[in-house]
Amino acid sequence: MKDLSVNKTYGTFTSEAEVRFQRLLPGPIETVWEYLTDSEKRGTWLAKGTMELKVGGKVELNFLHSSLSDEKTYPDRFKEMENGISGVETVTGIDAPRFLSFTWHPNSEVSFELEEKGEDVLLTVRHYKLTDEFGKLMVSSGWHTHLDILVSKIYKESVPKFWQTFAKHETAYGEKLKITAKK
Repeated sequence: MKDLSVNKTYGTFTSEAEVRFQRLLPGPIETVWEYLTDSEKRGTWLAKGTMELKVGGKVELNFLHSSLSDEKTYPDRFKEMENGISGVETVTGIDAPRFLSFTWHPNSEVSFELEEKGEDVLLTVRHYKLTDEFGKLMVSSGWHTHLDILVSKIYKESVPKFWQTFAKHETAYGEKLKITAKK
């Protein structure tokens, strides 16, 4: 039986400016790569948008959190995101289907590394160049929540409610970082 405990673990702060997550997903590697690069598949767990798969290419991220789970209400502090938010980022590295990195608003970067582990794929997400404590809290809570949804989608399990899950992770990461979320 597979040990899927890595899929429940919290991100690790590997430095003052980086958080890292790992998730074990069923292969093949090309399928997981599609969940990172195909707009429709990425839109089921993170954000839709076109992606130019070359260094310097544009990455459109159109977030609509209400489309990720059956939870349609937004916390008051995130009401401005109710109709979606968008951004355009830039690919900084690519080695299909094993590695992808791109900028992340405002001044950080995120990378995705895929490593075959038998029939499975180990996904490592690194978000780095984080400069402030509140940003670390939002990034770590957000990635953990989005990755929970990705795992549930790929394993065809019930999808957790986005904002309820985010609040739970925000509390846990706040304790790790010793900061309190802005309500």
